[in-house]
Amino acid sequence: MGKLVCISVVIAALSALVGERIVNFRKRTLATRELVQNHLPNCVELKNLENGAEDITIFGNGLAFISSGLRYPGMSASDAKGKIFTLDLTDSRMKPVELRMPRNFDLESFNPHGISVYTDPSDDTVYLFVVNHPEHKSQVELFKYAEDDRSLEHLKTIKHELLHSVNDLVAVGMDSFYATNDHYFTHEILKGLVEPVLAQPWSNVVYYSPEGVKVVSEGYYFANGINISPDRRHIYVADLLDHKVHVLELKEDNALVPVKSVAVGSLCDNIEVEPETGDLWLGCHPNAWKLLMYNPKSPAGSEVIKIQNIHSDEPVVTQVYADDGQVLIGSSVAAPYGGKLLIGTVFHKALCCDLN
Repeated sequence: MGKLVCISVVIAALSALVGERIVNFRKRTLATRELVQNHLPNCVELKNLENGAEDITIFGNGLAFISSGLRYPGMSASDAKGKIFTLDLTDSRMKPVELRMPRNFDLESFNPHGISVYTDPSDDTVYLFVVNHPEHKSQVELFKYAEDDRSLEHLKTIKHELLHSVNDLVAVGMDSFYATNDHYFTHEILKGLVEPVLAQPWSNVVYYSPEGVKVVSEGYYFANGINISPDRRHIYVADLLDHKVHVLELKEDNALVPVKSVAVGSLCDNIEVEPETGDLWLGCHPNAWKLLMYNPKSPAGSEVIKIQNIHSDEPVVTQVYADDGQVLIGSSVAAPYGGKLLIGTVFHKALCCDLN
């Protein structure tokens, strides 16, 4: 009888703990938040991106690279094919064009996530870094972009035990980058069920180069988007489940030193940085609970947040766009150029809106 009582007490205690953890996780995902619509003018859906545009990055001449077709565990089921597109923002037709992939690359398992572009200052060669999850593994693909025939040449696949759950990356050289690991565990059940309930700050940022790989920043609940300041002195990291963007100083030995964090009031995904102003643009999930518990009748919304003067004592955080999911589901990135704003999603579609 005593054993039964003990077992009952243990079960009750565990139930209470799990219940408290689920309540905590719902708070972190802003499960009860309702959005007020805040649309931009002249928004049009971009063609060819029916399976989302999880990450978008634009470099100097107005050429955007777009990753599409991400199959992320826990998200809406999809048999989408992973693809990389370019979009010439100086062309009034505004039509994304699928890049031709190399024959020696496994397209069937291609599952692109975060992307980053690096231009070699010595000869203007453009390198594209792509986070790839074949069979839900984690690796980084390095490509060289050929503008003449709009194709990618695959240079190498980068794998390392410290790059175990990569979400996003920012290239800082021809074969070096900083990357975020969004989870601590590698097993899918532990990642998908146990880790969210525990909700501990166990994810991190890793620096990779052929000379060495090391963890350079820790203590994130869900390290997600990452980017670099125009003067290349600071790294920005979005902690999705802590609703903050962290500013880290980049040292000569590639270490990162925390400077400050800025609250954004949403679950922000990828970060794009405006070269001229240094402003940060974030595609965010205003209610990530809805994104995880996907219901077409009550879809997850989308939000774009802009941070101005992030290094000042009083950064300005502004909501630029908001939708309750009737137009755009699960925004993950926002990239401005020439008075336009590209808004991408994890799996839904992408918009191009006027900012003025």
